[in-house]
Amino acid sequence: MSTDNNPKSCCTPTSVREASTPVKAPLVYTPGLAPSRTTIPLPGGTFLMGTNYERGFPADGEGPVRSVSLSAFDIDTYPVTNADFAAFIAATNHRTEAEVFGWSFVFWSHIPEERFEEVVEDTVAMTPWWCKVPGATWDHPEGPGSDVKDRQNHPVVHVSWSDAAAYAAWAGRLLPTEAQWEYAARGGLERKLYPWGDELTPKGKHLCNIWQGQFPRQDTAEDGYAGSCPVDSFPPNGYGLYSVTGNVWEWCADWFGTTFSTSQDPVGPPAGEAKVMKGGSFLCHASYCNRYRVAARTSNTPDSSASNIGFRCVGKANPKIV
Repeated sequence: MSTDNNPKSCCTPTSVREASTPVKAPLVYTPGLAPSRTTIPLPGGTFLMGTNYERGFPADGEGPVRSVSLSAFDIDTYPVTNADFAAFIAATNHRTEAEVFGWSFVFWSHIPEERFEEVVEDTVAMTPWWCKVPGATWDHPEGPGSDVKDRQNHPVVHVSWSDAAAYAAWAGRLLPTEAQWEYAARGGLERKLYPWGDELTPKGKHLCNIWQGQFPRQDTAEDGYAGSCPVDSFPPNGYGLYSVTGNVWEWCADWFGTTFSTSQDPVGPPAGEAKVMKGGSFLCHASYCNRYRVAARTSNTPDSSASNIGFRCVGKANPKIV
């Protein structure tokens, strides 16, 4: 197993994988067969995207702040859950790329200590807290012997961008563009760091699921969770969206780039090597990766998967991106 030297792999490691079984062409799903999910209609309009935050990551392309206009669209109230994804699997027999490749990345402290040597095949050289675990999949998130029976309302993880796009196609929807995701995540607020304002814990109250303690050794779970949490664990933003920061990263439709030229319904570069991810995860911490801000962004290859990557979908006016 090998991984690249992506400096953002603290957030999500990038896979360089060979399939354990031949990779088949993507299945084509009949849209509109998914169970109904709660969505939020947004009228679109113009907003200020990006940030010039001094503690941000300019190399990620977080700035400059720019005016962006969007057509109307609707977006899932919650990230896609394990229960939602189970319905997709049952209806389509889709095999996730973690299953096809035979492994996925799991954060080290979520693997039972007594089973660590048994289930971990390798670790990432520069970020050894990421473990290569054969058999880690969406329904076995810590590898063989684990399951999601008690996590039906948690966001599905170990899904690649390609898996997320396949689910969206089956549901008759699409993945959000980065601009749509950020517009929705801001909840109507302008130039704020978080969906609720500029203070991470107003009046000492935790409003998202991120890391507390000393990363990567000790997560005190002061927010109530070490690992993912139910998608409705924290209050929604001003538009009614839940879990838009922290918990798990969310795939976007766009290819990743750091230059921006289109102000009306931007869709990112026409091609690339990695897809945009937004929102941060339960592993983000101010000392190492404060990418739980709404303007923060990272990327990963479309076939990568890990225990902190999920997604949500949009509909209506979303441009088609392939």
